[in-house]
Amino acid sequence: MSGLKNRIKALEKLGYYLSNISKEDSQYDPFFDAIDRAQLQNPWFEKKACILAIQSWGAALQPENIARWESEYQLKENNDPKTIAVIMAGNIPLVGFHDLVSIWISGNKALVKCASKDSILIPFIVDFDPLFQSLTSFTDKKLEGFDAVIATGSNNAARYFDYYFSKYPHIIRKNKNGIAVLNGAETQDDMKNLGKDMLQYFGLGCRNVSKLYLPKGFDLNMVFGGLFPFANIIQMNKYANNYDYNKAVYLMSEFEFVENGFFMLREEHTISSPIATGHYEFYDALDPLKSHLQEQQEKIQCVVSNADIEGAIPFGEAQNPQLWDYADGVDTLEFIKSL
Repeated sequence: MSGLKNRIKALEKLGYYLSNISKEDSQYDPFFDAIDRAQLQNPWFEKKACILAIQSWGAALQPENIARWESEYQLKENNDPKTIAVIMAGNIPLVGFHDLVSIWISGNKALVKCASKDSILIPFIVDFDPLFQSLTSFTDKKLEGFDAVIATGSNNAARYFDYYFSKYPHIIRKNKNGIAVLNGAETQDDMKNLGKDMLQYFGLGCRNVSKLYLPKGFDLNMVFGGLFPFANIIQMNKYANNYDYNKAVYLMSEFEFVENGFFMLREEHTISSPIATGHYEFYDALDPLKSHLQEQQEKIQCVVSNADIEGAIPFGEAQNPQLWDYADGVDTLEFIKSL
């Protein structure tokens, strides 16, 4: 089994490779081939979306980030590696990659079941380094021969995972969404960055903002102003079809909503919203809202805000989590280390 220093070095090398992806450099031709195949397999994985995900991981895997991350865990040489089954979601490009990186740096082995609509990019990256290859295997059949499980899926899938994997150490992730809390002092740049948090990856990610909490009297045109730079999103057929469908449902159901030709806003208490729709809710004071958000914690993946809210991240950063930002707030590397 490779040593910790070698695993860190391989991740740093991967970070450099991902962060410098360029069509002008011929060494990346096979990568762009893989991106083209990924888009054919899943039309939501447009080239721009794939490159954004790749560059985000390139930024995350910089040496200073890896050093800060791994130093918190006092990782040692692993003479008894465990096999951890990873069932990946396929909603946005590379969505399950953090689990894989956590397993790699710990010196354990991953048995990966890719989502049926996302089975190209992650295997391609695994092939980047023989070390990653030695720590990773893939299957599309029944999972066997593992010691623990990390599974991500819908709420319905999570119920199945809970039942099927109950006798194994496990992390089971369900549906969650990002939210944004505005205080009325946001700048135009903040609003544009909020638009990015809402519409990057077509709003399909669990970290995408699907619900806005707005101070009483907030002008919704400010939200639409921030969304306007992303108007070309309606040119994507699958997104446009969802927009048309959901708009028709709202009209037939006589739901009140406002829209700008490519996105709709509905006043609605629920956090999760359909594609091409954002929910919003007005609040009177921040402290009662904080209490409400604590009660809703199981449904919230991240909070985007300039307000004084614990754990809030800046506008525009929802889809750029750091290595130490764990899905559902569950420390994946600590879980792996405890096995």
